[in-house]
Amino acid sequence: VHFPDVERVEWLNKVLVQAWPYFGTIMEKTFKEVLEPKIRAKNVHLKTCTFTKIHFGEKCPRINGIKAYTKEIDRRQVVLDLQICYIGDCEIHMDISKFNLGVKGVQLYGTLRVILEPLLTDAPFIGAVTLFFMQKPHLEINWAGMSNLLDVPGINVMSDSLIQDFIAARLVLPNRITVPLKKNMNIAHLRFPIPHGVIRVHLLEAENLVQKDSFLGAIRGKSDPYALLRVGTVQYRSKTVSRDLNPIWNETFEFVVHEVPGQDLEVDLYDEDPDKDDFMGSLLISLVDVMNDRIVDEWFPLSKTTSGHLHLKLEWLALVNDQEKLHEDKKGLSTAILIVYLDSAFNLPKNHFEYSNGECGAKKIKNNKYLKKMEREPSSFVLLTVGNKTQKSKTCNFNKDPTWGQAFTFFVHSAHSQSLHVEIKDKDRDSALGTSVVCLSHLLKDPNMTLDQRFQLDHSSSDSFIKMKLVLRALNVEEPDPQRVKAGVNASKQGPVHVMEKGGNQQKFVSPPKPEVSKVLPVSKDSATLEFLLKKDSREDLDTNGSSAAPVPSEIVAALNEGEHKQNPEHRPSSALHTRAAVVPTLPVVQELKLAPSVASLGSLPSSCFELSSSNLDLQNGTEMPLGEIQLTVRYASIRQSLVVLVNGCRNLVPSSNRGVDPYVRIYLLPDRRWASRKKTSVKKKTLNPQYDEK
Repeated sequence: VHFPDVERVEWLNKVLVQAWPYFGTIMEKTFKEVLEPKIRAKNVHLKTCTFTKIHFGEKCPRINGIKAYTKEIDRRQVVLDLQICYIGDCEIHMDISKFNLGVKGVQLYGTLRVILEPLLTDAPFIGAVTLFFMQKPHLEINWAGMSNLLDVPGINVMSDSLIQDFIAARLVLPNRITVPLKKNMNIAHLRFPIPHGVIRVHLLEAENLVQKDSFLGAIRGKSDPYALLRVGTVQYRSKTVSRDLNPIWNETFEFVVHEVPGQDLEVDLYDEDPDKDDFMGSLLISLVDVMNDRIVDEWFPLSKTTSGHLHLKLEWLALVNDQEKLHEDKKGLSTAILIVYLDSAFNLPKNHFEYSNGECGAKKIKNNKYLKKMEREPSSFVLLTVGNKTQKSKTCNFNKDPTWGQAFTFFVHSAHSQSLHVEIKDKDRDSALGTSVVCLSHLLKDPNMTLDQRFQLDHSSSDSFIKMKLVLRALNVEEPDPQRVKAGVNASKQGPVHVMEKGGNQQKFVSPPKPEVSKVLPVSKDSATLEFLLKKDSREDLDTNGSSAAPVPSEIVAALNEGEHKQNPEHRPSSALHTRAAVVPTLPVVQELKLAPSVASLGSLPSSCFELSSSNLDLQNGTEMPLGEIQLTVRYASIRQSLVVLVNGCRNLVPSSNRGVDPYVRIYLLPDRRWASRKKTSVKKKTLNPQYDEK
C-alpha cells in the first residue's frame, strides 16, 4: 500500500549509512574534548572521570518515512515529521575512580518533528531549525560494567525511565531545541511560540467495559475502572469508579495544545487492583479534527479490547487577544491562559536572607566554614505559582546572573483577581533569594495583554531584578462552521470501524445525528471503507488506461446516494457498508467532495504508520460472476514490525451446495506458503454473510 504523503526516503538512509563513520569520529572527539571536562567540573567525585572507549558502531539510525507539511502551516516555514528508528551497537565506557560504567547498545524510536523557519530571501535561506519529539520516544539501553549492577531488574527499569524522563524534559513538547543558522537571529519566539489552543475534555461515562476482576480464577467480578488522559507530556488521572462496568465520571480536564497537526489526545482505561492494574482499552483522538469541528460530543469505540465505548465531549478553545471574552466562569473552569517566558535574573544576592513576616534579618554567621560557603555564587531555581499550581524551573549553578530560558503555562480562572507569585531559591541552602508578585490585572491594561520587562525582586538586594515576558490570552469556544462536514467519531485514529450487522442495530455504534451535522456521511481518517466495486473486465480497462483511480471509498458512494435521496427518507441506507452504488463516481468528483482525508495522516503516530482500512474485495473464480465480497482491515504496526490483518466478514457468498454453507477464511502471507504462515478463522455455521471480526 503506497501513501503519497508519508514518503520512504531510501536515498537519505543511504547518505546516512555512508556518512555514519565520519559522524562517529566527530562525536568521539566531542565526547573527549567537550563532554569530559564538563562532567569533571560538575562534582568533586567526578574529577577522575575518563572515557575509556567510545565507538559509535556500524549500525546507523534509519528514517522509516518522512511527511512534509506545506499546506496547513505558515508560508514562512516548512514542517517535516521524521519517523526515526535507531537500533544501535554503539559502545561507550567510562571510568569514575574505581567504577567502570558503560552502554552497549541503544534502541530508540519515535516521531521527530523538524521545523525550518523562518524562510529568508538571502543565504542560508533558513533562519533556524527547531527539533522536538511529539510524544515520548521509546528508549531501551543495554548497560555494561559496574559488575552489571544496573542489570538488577528494579534498578535497570529505574535507570531507563530516569533517562527517558531526562530526554522528555528536553526534547518532548512543549520543550524544543532551536539551532539558529543565521547570525544575530532572535530565536526566543521560535523556542516558545504561543500554543495553538486548549482542548477541554469532559470525561462523561463508559459502557460495556470488559470484566477484568476474577475471583479465584473463576467467578467474574466487576471491575473498578479509571482513565488516564494524556496530551504530550501532560497526564491526568480520573477518579476510580468501584465495581461498575458502565462507570459515570463527569470530570473535566484541560490540556494546552502546542502543535496541530501532530499532537493527539490519548485515553487509556485501567481496572484498579491492589497488585497490578489491568488494561481495559484505549482511544487515540486526532486533535486536528476537534480543532476543525470546535465541539465533538460522541461515543467512541475503544480499541485494543473486545468491547466498550467511551463518551467524551471535547471542546476546542482558541486563544484570543480580546479582553471582553475574560468574563468569569461560574463552574470554576478556566477562562484564560497565562504564558510565562522566564528569561533571566540579575545581581542575585550571595548572602542568605531569612525573611519572615516581610522582615529581613541577616542570619548570624557562627562558623568560618559556613562563611566560605556563603561567599560563593548561588545555584538558583525559580518557583512560579498561579492559584494552587506551582511549576519549577531548571537550576542554574553558581551564577548570580542566571539565564533559564524556559516557558510555562498556567490556566487562569479569574484574570481580574489572580496573581503570579515568583520565588527564586538557592538549591544548596533551600533559602529564598528574592520574590516577586505580579497581579494579572496589570496585563489587562496593555492592549496586547502582554508584559515584557524586568521586575524588581522583593526580599533581595536593591538592584536584583528578574526578566520575564508574560502573555495572557482568553479562551474562546468558536461557533462551529455549519458548512463543514463533521468528523465526529472518526476523529479517533485507532483500529477498524465495526461492520454493522443487518437488523438496524446501528445505534450501538453511532450516536444519533445532531441537527447541525451535514447530511453527508463523514469518511473516517483511517477507516475510509474502500469498496473495490471492480469486476474483472473493469480491471482490464483500468490496466489499459494505466489509471490509478481504482479504489473509491464506499462511504463517498453512500454519501452521494444519500445526497440524491435527501427528499426521500426511505432510501437512507442502514449502513455505508450495505449500499451497493449503481454508479461509481469518477475520481474528480470524489476530490471535489473533499471527504476523504488521507489515510496517511496516521503517519504522525508511529504505532499505526500505514493503515488501509476495511477494503471490500470481490471474490472471483475466473468467471464474470462474482462469488461475494470479503471485508478486511490491513494495518502495518511499525513499532512491533508486524502486519495486522482483521477479517471483518463476508457477504453475498454464492452457495456451493444445497445443504447449506459453513464458511471460514484462510489467509497466507506470500510468497511463503508453508503451514506455519497460514492463518485460519473460526467456522460459521449455515450462513452466507458470516461475521468474523478476528485478528
